[in-house]
Amino acid sequence: MSEIRTRFAPSPTGFMHLGSVRTALFAWLVAKKYNGKFILRIEDTDRNRLVEGSVEHIIKTLRALGIYYDEGPDKDGGYGPYFQSQRLDIYHQFAKQLIKIKRAYADPYSSDEVDKFRQDAKLNKKPFLFRNYRPDSSAEWHIGMPLRFLSDPKPYTWEDEVMGKLSAGEEAVDDYVIIKSDGYPTYNFAHIIDDYLMKITHVIRSQEFIASTPKFLNLYEALNFTKPILATLPPVLSSDGKKKLSKRDGAKDILEYLDEGFLPESIINLLASLGFNDGSTQELFSIPELIEKFDLKRVQKSGAIFDEKRLQWMNSHYIRQLSIDDLFVQFNNFWPPEAKNFDDQYKKKVLKTFQDRLKFGQELTDLSLFFFKELPVNSNLIKDHKQLSKLTNDELKSLLKISIDELTKTNFNLLDIQSCLNSLLLKTSQKPVVLFSLIRIALTETSSSPGLAETIEVLGKEESLKRINTLLETLA
Repeated sequence: MSEIRTRFAPSPTGFMHLGSVRTALFAWLVAKKYNGKFILRIEDTDRNRLVEGSVEHIIKTLRALGIYYDEGPDKDGGYGPYFQSQRLDIYHQFAKQLIKIKRAYADPYSSDEVDKFRQDAKLNKKPFLFRNYRPDSSAEWHIGMPLRFLSDPKPYTWEDEVMGKLSAGEEAVDDYVIIKSDGYPTYNFAHIIDDYLMKITHVIRSQEFIASTPKFLNLYEALNFTKPILATLPPVLSSDGKKKLSKRDGAKDILEYLDEGFLPESIINLLASLGFNDGSTQELFSIPELIEKFDLKRVQKSGAIFDEKRLQWMNSHYIRQLSIDDLFVQFNNFWPPEAKNFDDQYKKKVLKTFQDRLKFGQELTDLSLFFFKELPVNSNLIKDHKQLSKLTNDELKSLLKISIDELTKTNFNLLDIQSCLNSLLLKTSQKPVVLFSLIRIALTETSSSPGLAETIEVLGKEESLKRINTLLETLA
């Protein structure tokens, strides 16, 4: 085959959700695997649905994930323009070619008349096919009236790289609008012209287009175009696996995940896992590994379930792999406001205590607050603690006093603090769940926190002793 050329052709009608970005990723992986080209084309012919800023949003999303296109709106590769709205003359040229060979005709009917045709078909218990209502003669086509493709109904069988052999009867082939009355082409026409002129070798898209494929094949034949390789991706399903993922099921803008502190690597891995498996038990891949192992024939036919907990698991893995300096850069926007009074070195120490437990960056805001601000005493933390609630006030005060005495003697490096905590267990004859929980509550006013010794070391001697004293005075 000549150079592999794949494309991602979104409509600028809103944010980029998981399904559309997965399509972009799979097309990009195919191009990179074979040293080909990945093209971004903007399909903006439905002028009523355009959302301002969507094009910039699409480009920002792809770049944020590292899915870089070789050709696109701001990167001409000799096959532009890459906005369909700037290619109207091209579509009209091919439309006139179809008129010339009598494979397209002006549609003289109003929408009310077409609705009546539908009702007639329904009353006669027949499927509505526009080709059954073709006008006996057609006026000369001009902008202001729709132009329809004149189909040649026949059964089709075709090969799909993912779905295998597919087929449809002649009832799937019908006359359809290729140029709307406003002069803009429909998707069903424009993408076929663009793919041909841009020499696209692989068309990768979602399952909603399977039903229309026979119509596309009919148009390929009419124009004498060679059909590209077709690959249909399974739908992305909500967590219950029963329906296609939607906003109502928690589907979010990909940039929203990035803004919450999910790393690009984890999002890429999740998207790749939604329908693709390389045949091994490996769950996490580097980008070079994904490019090497990706194969459309290993994409599953059934729907792929989206699970945000799995995304969190993947993200926590990549968080643990980063150096503290890199993680600090990634998560520098997630500190609580109180952190502005502390230097970067202190914040890096705080970040290191959380690195093994963070699932995404936004968690850092609330989890780390106690490192930058002494929180008010919450007596319920002791009352609600299964073990501490059994102790009397005097017993609690005694434990705190002994802890203060012993911690005062340490040099306050991590090894000394760990040794001191271990000796406190012996001295008080208490279990860690009792003594360490009490000290943790005094220091953090939370029910859980990073390792106790690490927390004490970062807070420092003066602040740690002060906070334990605060709880002691409150109990007194």
